[in-house]
Amino acid sequence: MESIGPLEQSLHAARARVLADLAAGEVAAADVVSMVEDSVVQRRWWVEQWPEGAEFVAGLVAQDVQDALLETYGRWPLCPVCGSGDPHALEVEPELGPDPYWVCHKAGVKVAPVGSLGTSAGGTSPS
Repeated sequence: MESIGPLEQSLHAARARVLADLAAGEVAAADVVSMVEDSVVQRRWWVEQWPEGAEFVAGLVAQDVQDALLETYGRWPLCPVCGSGDPHALEVEPELGPDPYWVCHKAGVKVAPVGSLGTSAGGTSPS
């Protein structure tokens, strides 16, 4: 069996990071995990065309899943920072870049790196 190359490593890492954020928000149901898998398949083709983009995959998969969830589930991930006002989703920044973060544009703060929503100081889980 051949070793996993950098392309597969970046895809596996992206999958793991987005699944961790989904689990932190308790939305990692089977159909949602399928959305992650679909995104990883699409992004595999994208990275094969543009290998330099491998470090951007985690943010792209997070955005893909966020878009897919909006159609079936609703906004995700909801901002844990703003306690009042309309519930709103965090956004990934940079849209195309390394080290993607979940950001609240309303409060103007970085909430957590993609993959770390459940462990961030600002991230609270409803009890």
